[in-house]
Amino acid sequence: MKIKFIKSLSDYTLNAIKIIFKAGDILKEGFYKHNIYFEKKGIHNLVTKYDTKSEEFIIKELKKKYPTHSFLSEEKGRIGKKEFEWIIDPLDGTVNFYHHIPFFSISIALKRKDEIILGIIFNPLNKELFIAEKGKGAYLNEKKIKVSKTKLIKNAILATGFPYILKQNPNRCINHFFDIAKLGLPIRKLGSAALNLAYVASGRFDVYWETNLAPWDYSAGKLIVEEAKGKISDWKGLPFKINKTNTILATNNKIHNEMVQILKK
Repeated sequence: MKIKFIKSLSDYTLNAIKIIFKAGDILKEGFYKHNIYFEKKGIHNLVTKYDTKSEEFIIKELKKKYPTHSFLSEEKGRIGKKEFEWIIDPLDGTVNFYHHIPFFSISIALKRKDEIILGIIFNPLNKELFIAEKGKGAYLNEKKIKVSKTKLIKNAILATGFPYILKQNPNRCINHFFDIAKLGLPIRKLGSAALNLAYVASGRFDVYWETNLAPWDYSAGKLIVEEAKGKISDWKGLPFKINKTNTILATNNKIHNEMVQILKK
């Protein structure tokens, strides 16, 4: 995939884009194959060899460019602890990928100390690249994006996801889902936290909420939503804390408080 790079973006972002495109080629190769080998980390919590191949490639290439940086990725965990840390999900939506459902992504973020300074999410099948740098806005490919203008929750379209430990009902997520479903609102569950966040940023969804997400799930998407003028918090409306497993609420800002009140019930 070729793209006319946005000139204002840093070398960090430009280099990461080139790497994420090549990682996307790795995933496309695997997606069109049958009988993909996988391992189970839990019920329906799969890891394919393409998760690993994508992750190893991204880390190897970033290490070449930035040997003094540290890394946090879904399969390898944390490698080092430095001022700059790359946070990587090499395949977000592995269950979709394994079952040949064309909705998955690669997510890369760069954190400096405790602040995310860039985020990139790439869907290699439809060639959609979501980009944000701190203070520079959010983009889908070369077009600047903003969240929706929906003012009332009754007019909203929502997205959610469920954790692999759903039967334990963490944070009463099943109860929350039923309460919101009873409002009669359209709710989508697409299977990639990163893309759900990117879709809020681009105005496709008005709201996204989920629990038990890890930093590689939300770091890039958090910045992209915020740079698109959206809002991120936990379910109580409190400031969202990175570096931990979280509940997350992402909205277009206009209906954030209304959604928090629903989640507080």
